[in-house]
Amino acid sequence: MAATVEEFGLWINGRWESPEGAKRFTTLNPATREPIASFVSGSPKDVERAVTAAHRAFPAWRDTPAPKRGEILLRAARRLAERKEEVGRWVTREMGKVIAEGKGDVQEAIDFIEYMAGEGRRLFGETVPSELKSKFCLTVRQPKGAVACITPWNFPTAIPNWKIAAALITGNTVVFKPASNTARCAVEVVRIYEDAGLPPGVLNLVTGPGGVVGNALIDDPRIRTVSFTGGVEAGREVYLRGARSLKMVHLELGGKNPVILLEDAAIPLAVDGVLFGAFGTSGQRCTATSRLIIHEKIYDQVLAELDRRLDHFPVGDPLDPATAMGPVASADQERKILEYIEIGRKEARLRRGGRKLTGGLYDRGFFIEPTVFETAHGTRISKEEIFGPVLSVLKVGSYEEAVRVANDVDYGLSSALYTRDVNKAFRAIQDLEAGITYINAPTIGAEVQLPFGGIKQTGNGGREAGSAAIEEFTEIKTVFVDFSERLQKAQIDVE
Repeated sequence: MAATVEEFGLWINGRWESPEGAKRFTTLNPATREPIASFVSGSPKDVERAVTAAHRAFPAWRDTPAPKRGEILLRAARRLAERKEEVGRWVTREMGKVIAEGKGDVQEAIDFIEYMAGEGRRLFGETVPSELKSKFCLTVRQPKGAVACITPWNFPTAIPNWKIAAALITGNTVVFKPASNTARCAVEVVRIYEDAGLPPGVLNLVTGPGGVVGNALIDDPRIRTVSFTGGVEAGREVYLRGARSLKMVHLELGGKNPVILLEDAAIPLAVDGVLFGAFGTSGQRCTATSRLIIHEKIYDQVLAELDRRLDHFPVGDPLDPATAMGPVASADQERKILEYIEIGRKEARLRRGGRKLTGGLYDRGFFIEPTVFETAHGTRISKEEIFGPVLSVLKVGSYEEAVRVANDVDYGLSSALYTRDVNKAFRAIQDLEAGITYINAPTIGAEVQLPFGGIKQTGNGGREAGSAAIEEFTEIKTVFVDFSERLQKAQIDVE
C-alpha cells in the first residue's frame, strides 16, 4: 500500500484552502525519489481570487506605517530563526543541497528579512534645492500595489524572501508563485509570515505550473510588478508577456561565471574556492563557477591540485554532514546535465567525472559525478549555462586574454580573480563585464546588504538585495511645496 503524504492547499486571504476537485501534484526528494508532500495545481480562477485578496488588502497595508510593517518582518525573521534546523532539513530533503547549505539557505532568508525590517525606518527619498524662492523640493517612495513574486527551486527559502520581504516593507501586497518542485519549502515561507501576524490578503500563495499560474498572474491587470528569477528562455517570455500591459518586470536569469587564476594566484586558496563555487549546490546556482580560466604558467599545477582534492570529494546523502555534494534537483535536471556532458565529450577533453553515479543510494536519486572538462574557448560547454556540477577549464597566456575570454559570453552575473597583484585586481574590477566581482574569493557567496544582479542576458538591469531591493517595488513621486504665496514659474524668464 502506497504511503500517504501530507496535503497542502493554497494560502489566499489569510487561510489555507483546497478547491474542490482541484488537480494535485507531488514533490520528490531528489536523493531518494520518495514523495515529500502533495499540493494544489492552481487554476486561473485561483489566481484571480489571490490577486483580488491582495488588491483589497493593499490600501490598509500601504497605510500601515513602514516601521510597523518592519516589526512584523522582524517577528517573521525570529520565527524562522527558531525553526532554522527544521526548515533547513526541508530545503535539503526537497531540493537536494547538502544540509549545511540547506541551513545556510534559511540563514540567508533570516538575514535579509531582518535587513528589510530596518529599511522600514529608512526608505530614503531626496531633498534638493529649488531654483525658486520659498519653494521646497523632495521625492518620496510609494508602493506599487499588488505584485507577483515568481521564484526558482535552487534557493527555495532565500530567494522568495529576497522578493517578499522587500515587497512587504515598501507597502505592497504579494501573490507568491514558487517553483513546483520546492512547494513544501514555499509553505514554510508563508507560515513564518502567518505566525508573525501578517494581515489577511497581504501575502498569498498559489502553487502550480508556470504556464498556468505564472501566466495568469502576469496577465492580470491589477498586478503592477512581476519579479521573476529563473532561466533565460522563461524570463524572456515573462518579459514579453508583461510588456503587453506595460508592467514593470524584474528579471534575474542565468550565468556562465568565470574564475580567473593569474600566475601569482595562491593555488590552495583558489582551489578551495573553485571546488565550492563549481560543486556547491551541485553547480545549481546562477552564480556557480562554471569556467576556470588559468594562466598557462600554473595550469598543470592547478589541475593537479584540483584532481587531488576531487579524489576525496564525497558525493552522497545530503543530510549527512560529511557529504560535500548531494544530488541534482530533479530528473529533468539530471537529463539536461547529462546531455551537456555528452556534448562536451564530442568537443572537449573530459578530464574526470562525466557519469551518472550508480549503486546503493545513487540508484535511488539523481546523482552525477563532479565533472571537469579541458576545453578551448568557444565550445558550447564553455559558453552555455549548464546549471550542474560541470566545470570547463581554459588555458590563457595573459591577463588581457583571460579578461577577453571571461567577457565573451552572453551572461554577466558573477566573476572572480585570484591574484596578489593589487593593480591587476583593480583593473579586473573595471574590466570584467559582470554585476558582481570577487577578488581572491569564488563566484558564490553574496551578502544580503549588497545589491545582487547582472548585465547582458543575466537580467534586465535591476538588482535584488541591499538597499537597492526596494527600487523594484516602489515608485518615486516628486513633490514641490511652494510657500511663497504667489505664482512662480520655473524655467520662465522673468525680467
